[in-house]
Amino acid sequence: MNLPNRITLSRIALIPVFIVVFFLDAIPQGYNYLVAAVVFAVAAFTDFLDGHIARKRNLVTNLGKFLDPIADKVLVSTALILILARGEAVLKVLWEQDWVLIAAGVCVAVILARELIVSGFRMVAASSGLVLAADKIGKFKTVFQDIAVLFLLAGAVSYGAETVGAVLNGIGVVSLGIATVLTIWSGTSYIVRNRAVLKEERS
Repeated sequence: MNLPNRITLSRIALIPVFIVVFFLDAIPQGYNYLVAAVVFAVAAFTDFLDGHIARKRNLVTNLGKFLDPIADKVLVSTALILILARGEAVLKVLWEQDWVLIAAGVCVAVILARELIVSGFRMVAASSGLVLAADKIGKFKTVFQDIAVLFLLAGAVSYGAETVGAVLNGIGVVSLGIATVLTIWSGTSYIVRNRAVLKEERS
């Protein structure tokens, strides 16, 4: 197994670590969320690192093509779902109204739905021998998803000054909204651009 694939596996291994730290309430004043944010940041960085090394050293493999997108999607999906599970702690800093949690839930549902739809679309394409490349919008989407997770987690810490948490939380909420818009945009663009995949074969 080459180095990029090992890095990808390390990202997968960090997911249970992230989950444990996220729920580790023994750490006072919500600093477990900050530690979880650091773990998430390290895992997200490996997504850039493994791809960079694979391309630079010509170490791209089928295993890497399989593991890398799975690791990325599972990491982000897990983080977003956990944030919703602790919404009363993570999302309450800036606005305590219920609509914030509802809006965040809708955003997460849209993001997860998009990933499932595009994954299914790629499976159909693969059955026809086609390999569909990711677009730049999708990469920007991932960046804003990562930013949203990091700032929402950092904003949940009790800093002693509500302003700090409110600002960080606000950046996270706005980033999640932007990520959702980019998710819809990239998913729609991806399917429209490759709509020939869905055309029925004529006998």
